[in-house]
Amino acid sequence: MTTERHASVWDAIEESPEGAENLKIRAALMQELSAYIERSAMTQAQAARRLGVTQPRISDLTRGKIDLFSIDTLVNMLTAAGLHLDLRVREAS
Repeated sequence: MTTERHASVWDAIEESPEGAENLKIRAALMQELSAYIERSAMTQAQAARRLGVTQPRISDLTRGKIDLFSIDTLVNMLTAAGLHLDLRVREAS
């Protein structure tokens, strides 16, 4: 048994640093959208109408099905929700 350490769960499950970074970004965007839906006390059907997607897509979002969402799709959903994305890029540590 090896005791390899990783900076995050994404680094552990993804083979490449690029893939891990993509997962981190998608997870953060999904968390923000889920939090927005919860704060707004919308049903999944209401959220779907507001975000321009189907209710099953909202279900997938709230259940964390990260593999079903691209960064583009999540940014479009954030925009439809009236949310703004701030981006910060920094050197890897």
